[in-house]
Amino acid sequence: MLLRRDDAERHGNADQLDLREDLAILGEDASVGVFPEALLRWAEAPNQMKPEWIRWLAAILCISAVGGAVVWKILGIATPFILIVLIEAVIAYRLRKPLEELFHGSEQALGDLTLLSGVLARLEQHSFRAPRLQSLQAELLSRQIAGSHAVARLRTIVDLIQSRHNMIVGILNVPIMYSVQVGFAAERWRHAHGHAVRSWLRVIGEIEAVVCFANYSYEHPHDPFPEFIQDDAALFDGIEIGHPLVPAARCVRNSVRLADGKRVFLVSGSNMSGKSTLLRTVGVNAVLAMAGAPVRAQGLRLTALHVGASIRITDSLQDGSSRFYAEITRLRKLFDLAGDGGASLLFLLDELLEGTNSNDRRIGAEGIVHALLNRGAIGLVSTHDLALADIGGSLNGQLCNVHFQEEFEHGRMLFDYKLRAGVVTKSNGLALMRSIGLDV
Repeated sequence: MLLRRDDAERHGNADQLDLREDLAILGEDASVGVFPEALLRWAEAPNQMKPEWIRWLAAILCISAVGGAVVWKILGIATPFILIVLIEAVIAYRLRKPLEELFHGSEQALGDLTLLSGVLARLEQHSFRAPRLQSLQAELLSRQIAGSHAVARLRTIVDLIQSRHNMIVGILNVPIMYSVQVGFAAERWRHAHGHAVRSWLRVIGEIEAVVCFANYSYEHPHDPFPEFIQDDAALFDGIEIGHPLVPAARCVRNSVRLADGKRVFLVSGSNMSGKSTLLRTVGVNAVLAMAGAPVRAQGLRLTALHVGASIRITDSLQDGSSRFYAEITRLRKLFDLAGDGGASLLFLLDELLEGTNSNDRRIGAEGIVHALLNRGAIGLVSTHDLALADIGGSLNGQLCNVHFQEEFEHGRMLFDYKLRAGVVTKSNGLALMRSIGLDV
């Protein structure tokens, strides 16, 4: 049974250029940005300014200090002002640690709230048509206050925090209880709206992702949306699929169907022939499909899939691990993902077990593919080791050998990047070495 998405949700934002352009302008300066981790730590930290009644006492003492200063000026009696300032100094000293914790790191955490406030305001005022986007927009509230207004208030508090470094404010800091009152104002904001910051950032992130997909759909109107099939058996059926990052003039498309008993493609071929690009092409289109985006294909039908890849695995001097150990560690994670009981796994294994000897590689590759198939997974395995082409014998016909090939003419390698049935019959390693002057 075909699962159909709401067309309004698919295309509701694809033609709204004003929103996409406004968001792009808001973030035009790449050096400006919000630090979400630091902001969340600050917003969700527990309040330390206690007891609460000191907030009211600080305001009363501030007014009293002003009155004492007036008495000193008019009557020449300084005692009331001095006593009040001494009381204020004791309170400020008592609160010095919570104030330091509150203000520490606020410069980074609250570094550029203008951008956050602007993005929130733009999203709040937009008229979304898709139900999902409307529900996200409704989350940009905190206690019935728009998120942009709440962040604007916090921005004012931040300005007050930064003003502590002003010379005049520094002189009047204790008499008017400046730091204490600003600290309580910051904690009042945190108590009222700190819980909503995570939700705001999540909503902004999700809408930004949708905007990116809408922009992609707008700029590539011929890229279709995928069709999802509700079935227990994993399926990936891509017709003329290509990689979205390869320019259209150079993009060579191939069809990949993993279904009907042929659940694994073993892709052989020589260096630079297109094996790794094919795996990436399948993977990125599956990810786009699962995210609700258009795909670079003539058509794509698939079931819900996890995507797990072992591509460009390297050793680590810092961790003290070899390439082979890093790869088998990744493969273990893919096994766990395939057996989690959720969506089926689409695995992409580039140059499987390249870091070990030929015998162990063949036996290990056969066992790995067999175990993944037993967990209901489908996928592609690439290799230039033709010994691996024989592992399909024990897989009950579920493995299909395909290959890329090339021509070597006048000292140049020529690739057509077209996927062909069967095992590759050519290799170009020696030819490539000789072409650059290696005497082999």
